[in-house]
Amino acid sequence: MKIRHVSNLFLVTFCFFFQASIGHKCPPLECWYIKERTTKGGLTSAPSQDKSLLHIWTEAEAAERPPESSDPSIQRVYAVADPAATLCHGSPGGSVRKAFCELSPFQPHSSSVEWAASLAEDLSPAHLQADWYSATVEEADGRRATSAIVRAPTGSQRLDVVLSLTTQTLAVQSRRGEPVTLDCHMWADAASPLSESGFAVEWRYQSRGNGRLLLAYDGKEDRLYEEPGGATVLDFEGLHRNGDASLTLQKAEVGHSGLYICMVYLPHLLAQITMELEIVEAPSLSIHPSPLPLVSPGQTLTVQCLASDFAPHTLELSWELKGLDGETRSLGPGRLSGHRHSRDGTFAQDARLELDTSDPVLGRGGELTCVAEHLGGTRRVSVPLRVIGFSSPSVEDSMAMVGVALALYGLFKLVSWTFIPTGSKEAEDKASLFRHYILKGKYEFDVTFNFLQKEK
Repeated sequence: MKIRHVSNLFLVTFCFFFQASIGHKCPPLECWYIKERTTKGGLTSAPSQDKSLLHIWTEAEAAERPPESSDPSIQRVYAVADPAATLCHGSPGGSVRKAFCELSPFQPHSSSVEWAASLAEDLSPAHLQADWYSATVEEADGRRATSAIVRAPTGSQRLDVVLSLTTQTLAVQSRRGEPVTLDCHMWADAASPLSESGFAVEWRYQSRGNGRLLLAYDGKEDRLYEEPGGATVLDFEGLHRNGDASLTLQKAEVGHSGLYICMVYLPHLLAQITMELEIVEAPSLSIHPSPLPLVSPGQTLTVQCLASDFAPHTLELSWELKGLDGETRSLGPGRLSGHRHSRDGTFAQDARLELDTSDPVLGRGGELTCVAEHLGGTRRVSVPLRVIGFSSPSVEDSMAMVGVALALYGLFKLVSWTFIPTGSKEAEDKASLFRHYILKGKYEFDVTFNFLQKEK
């Protein structure tokens, strides 16, 4: 895929970063300096952790000021020149929680991947002769994060941000079938010689220990690499215009849940940031049998609640009974089955409950409800539990009774016309008797129907 007018990303000023940051000093950022330690035998031991303080300035000249700290627990202090303020993370207003920050040594190295191998062809290694660090900052609320590569003259406490990645979608939840955009914005120092050789972007997916390449883009050669049949989209115009390396999944599926890694290459440098996507789908519920049959006191009835088409697999199923007195009682989870995995990645599970109507709680009937508590929301489904002697017949039962009565009446008329002389006293008596039962059945049906309507 070729783009006709490809601008140089590193000669562009990122206006959205500069709107509130030019000439601005960010709040001091506490950061842990992490360094691996090596034993005499060449084995690595537990890394050392030094409490550090970063003074971040958006003007390079301001960052020349010598940093100071009155806190005796601070072991390292750095002045950081960050024109785009990508490391400028603050705690939410009124919150005592602070942004998490780590700083660790970084070793520049050339890349062997096809889309980044040509970046360092014409670069002199003189600029790489310095102290390099990798910085990771994550907001206290877990939404925004930044990964940056910074350079310091050897032995200096002055750091310059050379490459940074920022995301506003550190953790994302979405439903099936919806488009999902994973945010990844890159910034590179236009004054650095490393920016002149171009860049490369790579997106990878990991789940349950397995990983694969989704797509990669060689910004120097304007060349795209992607997996066959990929359903991902990269905005190439936005990438060159303002560093928007975000990835869009056109139609999210349950199988898309996992970790997504945005990686950006400069010559000998690599910054990466990881995001987590979780597809959440609430379960569909059904009770079997439905409607429940009419049971007699002391009878045992087995009921099943089926939860299907949900993701992720964590689910809590339980039963409730709302008695005729209006009080709701918990009946527990019943007997749960294992999870069944569908082809589309969703899960199914069922709960079986044995209802013993000799139990005083169940013996009067009521409304039986299956409750499913899931990350996607709580779902409920209910059916009436009808016990003979305590529950009024349903509309369906009453209609069936009237239907049977009508059928018997028709049968009687047929027999009377065939075998009993018309106008005889015997025929009139039997016709009168059947009319009495028909009218009685209709009356009972009307009363029951009106009662049920009021209950609704």
